[in-house]
Amino acid sequence: MFLEYIFNMDISLIGTHAGAVWNVLHEKGGMDLTQLKKETKLTDKEIVAAIGWLAREGKVQSEETKKGRKTVELFSLAD
Repeated sequence: MFLEYIFNMDISLIGTHAGAVWNVLHEKGGMDLTQLKKETKLTDKEIVAAIGWLAREGKVQSEETKKGRKTVELFSLAD
């Protein structure tokens, strides 16, 4: 289901969402998926597709970090 949704998404829409994610990371710095979702108002599927777009272009990086007892993935702009 998830991959079917991604494959049926308009490519330009993914690019637009990638721009929204990039802008938030540029303005506010690194954050996890929950924070990105709140800041961009995008769905999980839209954020994942946008991060994939940015990763493919080498514009985003991720690292695992501890947040309390949880390990979360933090996303930030690539250097």
